[in-house]
Amino acid sequence: MVFKAKEIAQLIGGIIVGNENAEVSTFSKIEEATEKSLCFFANEKYASYLEQTKAAIILVSLDFNYSVPHTATLIRCASPYEAAAKLLEFYQTKISQTGIEAQAYVHETATLGENVYVAGFAYLSEKVKIGEGSKLFPHVFLGKNVLIGKNVILYSGVKVYDGCEIGDHCILHSGVVIGSDGFGFVPTADGRYSKIPQVGNVLLEENVEIGANTIIDRATMGSTVIKSGAKLDNLIQIGHNVVIGKNTVIAAQTGISGSTKIGDQVMIGGQVGIAGHILIGDHTRINAQSGVSKSLENGAAVTGSPAWDYTKMLKAQVLFKKLPELFERVLKLEKK
Repeated sequence: MVFKAKEIAQLIGGIIVGNENAEVSTFSKIEEATEKSLCFFANEKYASYLEQTKAAIILVSLDFNYSVPHTATLIRCASPYEAAAKLLEFYQTKISQTGIEAQAYVHETATLGENVYVAGFAYLSEKVKIGEGSKLFPHVFLGKNVLIGKNVILYSGVKVYDGCEIGDHCILHSGVVIGSDGFGFVPTADGRYSKIPQVGNVLLEENVEIGANTIIDRATMGSTVIKSGAKLDNLIQIGHNVVIGKNTVIAAQTGISGSTKIGDQVMIGGQVGIAGHILIGDHTRINAQSGVSKSLENGAAVTGSPAWDYTKMLKAQVLFKKLPELFERVLKLEKK
């Protein structure tokens, strides 16, 4: 698919410097660009590649002032990185397939919107509903009464259990499981554990992205909720009845225990463990490998296990490094 500079500028609201009819047919890193490549420049570390690049079109910032080959057309914009992301999304939409492949199974009671793509070996159960423009890749499984919104992408191997709902413009990567049973068991008098039926569901609001092999458990009752704009990395475990707030981001290998409520615009680093039945306030920041066992107020910044105030921890680390020196001073003082 070929795009001209003037078409790209119109899409991102950019200003052309050079040939408005310059054409590109692929995206490339600036150091690997060809004569048909579109690139973006957003990091000064890559400035050394600018003079030698073969790129036909380069997205640059409004204050860009580096030298580039005369063959390159520039498109100035407020944020080259965001503009590139927008173009990549547009490109992906344009090249995606539509229709139902022969090897797919679609139950006769399922409802599909316009321009939906269902790949071979996908399985759509009874009363599934899929919004227009959504794409299901091979080996996707949708249980009974699953609702999928508009322009959703479910990559190969995604499993969505009965009754769960996925909002508009969500992206679920390979191996994601939505709606598996929560970890609910009751100890019995004879030392065994009796399973508590998990009869709730999972609700993903719009513009949520879930990384590969992440698991979100269904609620015991009610819903496990991932609110709009949240972004979850690969290999995350979300327990039953958890609520993740709007525009919250969570890095890989984090585990969140059941019934914990996480606020809006929270940032959680990798390998964080969060106990159940606690509240994490809005705009909280939790450093990687922290263990959070108590509720946190809005705007808190914590680190460590057990997690405590980030700034105090940094000061404590400085003091810890000085302990050998302080110990020697104490010994000398004692001898005196």
